Amino acid sequence: MVLEQAVFEVVPGTEAEFVAAYGTARQLVEVTQGCLTMRMTRGVEVPNRFVLLVEWESIESHEDFRANDRFPRWRALIGEYFSAPPKVEHLLDL
Repeated sequence: MVLEQAVFEVVPGTEAEFVAAYGTARQLVEVTQGCLTMRMTRGVEVPNRFVLLVEWESIESHEDFRANDRFPRWRALIGEYFSAPPKVEHLLDL
């Protein structure tokens, strides 16, 4: 199992619109083979910072999503709210 962590900084004042867009976009990830769980969190001290946590069966599962036609649709739905490029990393359990 691989945990993907993606940190999204959204344009201040667009948080509600981002949350609504994510509500639509999340299904594009959830239906991907190899996606085990998916969760979005929001910063308390920095309310325009969101952290997406996706558990994948493998790095290859995530790469398959990125190579699929669902990824551009995912990005089109939420990307307009980003104030900076997302910071994405993959983590392994110890």
